[in-house]
Amino acid sequence: MRSIPLTFCALAVVAAALAPASAAQADSGTGSDRGTGSGSRTALSVSPPSPAPGGAVDLRLDSCEGKEAKGSSGAFASEARFSPAADGGLFAEARISSDASPGDHEIRVVCADAKGTETSGTVTVADRGRATPRAPVSAGGGGTAARTHKEVQQDGPGMVHAVIGLVLAAVAVVAVAFRRVRRRRSASD
Repeated sequence: MRSIPLTFCALAVVAAALAPASAAQADSGTGSDRGTGSGSRTALSVSPPSPAPGGAVDLRLDSCEGKEAKGSSGAFASEARFSPAADGGLFAEARISSDASPGDHEIRVVCADAKGTETSGTVTVADRGRATPRAPVSAGGGGTAARTHKEVQQDGPGMVHAVIGLVLAAVAVVAVAFRRVRRRRSASD
């Protein structure tokens, strides 16, 4: 009996080990550093890598010498402001614009250090199939607009309904009569 929970735990450990450590990574090398061109590397990770429009993403910036950074993207609703994370590096949360187009969008981050280090990454906005009307909507009058072009036929109760109603009425009459007879007998005793 205890082997089933143990099996699920083992599967969870294997799945966690096989999952990628960060969903999206972008490295900047010597070409993207401004200032000294020292060749320092900064890594930007985006989680989740494919958010829906209106969703939020967590951004993590490692190896930035400053304590602040600013990130911008055409997919973001506003600028992402990085601040120190508890475990080192910088962290920011960004909201994806509700009208962001599906596809890849570049993220540019500028570190607030002496070098003005820049890095870039990518966020892929997912197409979650927004609900849009595909044809004119027949509305108004409580939905009667669709019925104006069609002949409306309403069938009343048929023969089956009439028979069922008569049978139920007969059962009710018999039940009331049976109850009266029982009360009279118990009252006379």
